[in-house]
Amino acid sequence: MTEQLEICILAAGIGSRMQSDKPKVLQTLGGRPLLAYLLDVADEMKAAAIHVVIGQGADAVKAAFPHRRDINWVLQAERLGTGHAMQQVASSLADSGRVLVMLGDCPLIRTSTLQSLVAVDADLSVLTVDMSDPFGYGRIVRDGEQVQQIVEERDTDDRQKTIREINTGVMAADIKGIRQWLTLLDNDNAQEEYLLTDIVAHANDAGCGVRAHKAVDAIEVTGINTFTQLAGLERGLQMNIVEELMNNGVQVMDPARLDVRGSIKTGRGVRLDINVILEGDVTLGDNVDIGPNCIIRDSTIGDGTVVRANSIVEEASVSNECIIGPFARLRPGAELADEVHIGNFVEVKKSKIGLRSKANHLAYLGDAIIGQDVNVGAGTITCNYDGAFKHETNIGDGAFIGTNASLVAPVSIGAGSTIGAGSTITKDVDSQVLAVGRSKQVTVKNWQRPIKRN
Repeated sequence: MTEQLEICILAAGIGSRMQSDKPKVLQTLGGRPLLAYLLDVADEMKAAAIHVVIGQGADAVKAAFPHRRDINWVLQAERLGTGHAMQQVASSLADSGRVLVMLGDCPLIRTSTLQSLVAVDADLSVLTVDMSDPFGYGRIVRDGEQVQQIVEERDTDDRQKTIREINTGVMAADIKGIRQWLTLLDNDNAQEEYLLTDIVAHANDAGCGVRAHKAVDAIEVTGINTFTQLAGLERGLQMNIVEELMNNGVQVMDPARLDVRGSIKTGRGVRLDINVILEGDVTLGDNVDIGPNCIIRDSTIGDGTVVRANSIVEEASVSNECIIGPFARLRPGAELADEVHIGNFVEVKKSKIGLRSKANHLAYLGDAIIGQDVNVGAGTITCNYDGAFKHETNIGDGAFIGTNASLVAPVSIGAGSTIGAGSTITKDVDSQVLAVGRSKQVTVKNWQRPIKRN
């Protein structure tokens, strides 16, 4: 019978070297809080219980995960070391089984690596990695397969400093054993802290088996203490994502200038130019072409659509064979049917635009329902806000909206009608008519322009 597994994430770090008021585990990597990655892994491990140790900024950390009611949040009121953090959890653990301890600032640990660690036949197993420059890390002191001790950098002697195998901080232990070892910790070390790594020596004293499992890829066990380290890990993460995209047939023009901050699904023949940012849940259909300097956020873009340079698409649904931009903005609620053209400096918000309709220049379309084959001229705006409420504009199939038209909602433009350039439309327009709403042009002769007096 498989032992019950519980997971503990040590997430009380304040990130003092970042000089930030934000708790370290809420700093973002790939657009997500660091802690989110560890919680995903905990879910994949199918843990019977998830304990998260939090400290300064505890309320902010909990508030960032409002739907995670399965988490046992454990407060470490005083930051007296990793061993002290686990001491706060000990009473919440089951009477038997195993506990996996992870670090909240080590977000890229793989589920497969942790599964291998937990499967090690030992009372205590520690995750290690070989590093060419181990400075600053705790060294693994062995006697054959038995791990005898983990010595922190400050406490190492000259021989121990040469050891390349280092401690990652991740370990799996028998619950009964770790509960006992935690009671034996003291703070007689250079840091004057209760260090979780000291349980290795106590487990040895008790005659218990202590084994190591080596991680293959150093990036997955890299911790974060500074913004420099965070930026370095971000680049590593992005390169891994880009490599996977390219292996799946996506043409990335410059792998160093693409950022994915969420999840992305792509069809065949997708092309991504430089400085593209993909955030949240993004789906790109077959033969989608995203131009340089574009941001796509929580949106779906259909087959054959081209998003030209410097455009933003946010919480929008774009169908097939559309052309967006350059310098276009689709705001939340924009829904474009097939073959729609949204051109330069056009903004669309909470509007449905029908088949083959076009707004090619300098327009604002908000809270509008636009039929098919509609032409919206340059400078057109739907005046949807009266200062208190939003109102809807309806434009029928085949309508032609002349340049510099103001459509004052709520208003409807009938199918096939034409709105003369420069018109302000405040009343509904019937189908198949011309509507002109201009003031009469007046010429004043002998008019003198005002003169500035010294």
